[in-house]
Amino acid sequence: MKSEDTPFEGGPMDGRVLPVLLGITGHPPKTYRIPVPDPHGGPPTVLVYRRVPRTPGTGTRTGLTRRWKYEFAPEGPQPRRLNWPWSKPEATPRSKPDDTDG
Repeated sequence: MKSEDTPFEGGPMDGRVLPVLLGITGHPPKTYRIPVPDPHGGPPTVLVYRRVPRTPGTGTRTGLTRRWKYEFAPEGPQPRRLNWPWSKPEATPRSKPDDTDG
């Protein structure tokens, strides 16, 4: 398995570089979770980091990014919704073209 040294920004891991395993596409995972044990024996705290492009100009001419970094996500993991081809988009209020109320 290939790994890549990936920098971490923000939170307790700020400034550290860890080897992160790459997936079959050659990219690191979108989120990286680090369990931190509680010193008093309680449940572990989980630090969540989100993958972002390392710098804006590191891509190729096609716009694909080759280098990544992780940024701290203090709010935790984002809820994910399955995106099937037959799924309907989120329900948004629609107004008719001739609707004068807005």
